[in-house]
Amino acid sequence: MSIRQLPDHLINQIAAGEVIERPASIVKELLENSLDAGATHCWIDVEQGGLDRIRVRDNGTGIAAGDLELALSRHATSKIDTLADLESVSTMGFRGEALPSIASVSRLVLTSKTVEADQAWALKYRHDGTLEKEPAAHPQGTTVDVRSLFYNVPARRKFLRTPRTEYARAEAVVKTLAMANSHSAFTVTHNGKTTFECRAAESQQLLNARITKILGKPFGEAARVVDIDGPTIEQNKLRLHGWVADPSFSRSQGDMQYFYVNNRAVKDKVIANAVKQAYSDLIYHQRFPAFVLFLAIDARAVDVNVHPGKHEVRFRDSQLVHGFIRRSLKAFLAAVTPEDDVGVDADGVVVEQGVSSVARSVESASFSGNVSREPVQSSIPLSVREQFDGMSRLGATNANAPRPIDPYLRTTESTPNLSDEVTPDNTTEGTEVPPLGFALAHLHGVYVLAQNAKGLIIVDAHAAHERITYERLKQEYAQGAVKTQKLLVPVSVSVSESEADCCEAQASSLHDIGLTVDRLGLEEIRVQAVPVILGHVDCSALVKDVLSDFLEYGSSERIKNAISAVFSSMACHGSVRANRKLSVIEMNALLRLIEATPNSGQCNHGRPTWTQLDMQSLDSLFMRGR
Repeated sequence: MSIRQLPDHLINQIAAGEVIERPASIVKELLENSLDAGATHCWIDVEQGGLDRIRVRDNGTGIAAGDLELALSRHATSKIDTLADLESVSTMGFRGEALPSIASVSRLVLTSKTVEADQAWALKYRHDGTLEKEPAAHPQGTTVDVRSLFYNVPARRKFLRTPRTEYARAEAVVKTLAMANSHSAFTVTHNGKTTFECRAAESQQLLNARITKILGKPFGEAARVVDIDGPTIEQNKLRLHGWVADPSFSRSQGDMQYFYVNNRAVKDKVIANAVKQAYSDLIYHQRFPAFVLFLAIDARAVDVNVHPGKHEVRFRDSQLVHGFIRRSLKAFLAAVTPEDDVGVDADGVVVEQGVSSVARSVESASFSGNVSREPVQSSIPLSVREQFDGMSRLGATNANAPRPIDPYLRTTESTPNLSDEVTPDNTTEGTEVPPLGFALAHLHGVYVLAQNAKGLIIVDAHAAHERITYERLKQEYAQGAVKTQKLLVPVSVSVSESEADCCEAQASSLHDIGLTVDRLGLEEIRVQAVPVILGHVDCSALVKDVLSDFLEYGSSERIKNAISAVFSSMACHGSVRANRKLSVIEMNALLRLIEATPNSGQCNHGRPTWTQLDMQSLDSLFMRGR
């Protein structure tokens, strides 16, 4: 069989198989070109889910008449010129494959006009690869009109889904790009009807509104703005910013997870693992956190040219990036307290929530904004002043300032002495009501009811105390070096050669986390010591998992997670049980401990520990004010 050169149109169709999977792929490629051209408004018109027509118009810089033919040639681009340019790509597109690939599987017309040009020109791509150019009427910018997708590749067309499904995927692409490109407005129509529209977001408030509009009001209520500077790479600081939802706003699937590297939406296993670990012991089993996060990193430190669809990236120092994301998010979530719990409303205004967004049972609790109102309920007979005085006399704490805590409430039937857990403070008439207020009652031995400035606080006493105990155990463990114990009989473990190499290279890191492991042979290692608290675990399986993590992510949290699992079990068994009545003093002490404990909005199994019903929510239950 002789070797022959394939014609250009067939080459383009082969390339289209990698770049163009469905209508959403076309929308993505064309919008990225528009954004690279500096467009401040993009119009996307779709017919029959994109199977019949996709038209993307922008008001960008446009394409010069003399470059139109070149724009439909393979590997023709204005975005890179040298290898150095490829190693530091800052644009969304750069390969010069999208337009010729799209043209080869559709009926495409490219129309464009630059600001200097007297008139616009349209270029039609024929099925045989020939081009037809003619004058056209068009404002500054570019329009790419794609009709009859896959008309010449019927095998590909029959694998497409229904128009409704294909349109939903295309719209999702627009929204994903809209979240990362606040300077641009987007208008989407489907079969002539406007289905999505957002204006340019020139302020943080408008950007908040855009995110809330795209992801919904519940996300906006639970969202917190993140902005964290990290280490320096290539003379540029890493920066992580965006929005993360409270752990209680978790999802059954990872459908609300958006991560961008230099404004490019990516799906990366290093990043996914880092975020997952940041939310460890905060999310309920088999649940997924929700977030929109942007990582700014020097373009030379990340390779975007590793996937045909540009969905994946490769970091030069993945361990540094992984550690920065994991530690930053974990510290951010741990620092959240009831006082600073906020969300973003539908108008982009940051609104005070008063609690971590534990599922609310009353609709009117959402998006109340900053509207102040006087509660219609009468005040509780026992005044705030009297409660402060009572707590002071009984050795309770001033709730305003954080303090060293001892979270261990006794679980015997006798009333525990909490005077050792709190420090007496002189209170004054001007003392403010603490975030979680003051205890009123212990309902059925399970829930603590408290009154704060906004309304009613409901606390799951066991879940809250479990988190307090768990954090105390972790804190005590972190204060000292990892204690290890030598195995009476060292355990030999058979591994792959790459795992044995990794074990040898990471011996120091393994020792830091309490594992003493040495290499016996080409594919054999020996475990000599493990952390004391994990003496009962299967050390062979544990070491294999740790080495797998080092090979995959450059680091491992296996030991820490295993130790945390032990602490979780200890905390669960060492916390107050249901049906054990707590005194008012105990309940108030518990509330103060919650306020001073990291991650206190959830127990270590991910369940919510407390929630708030404000006066407006309570009024709505009884139809007051209607």
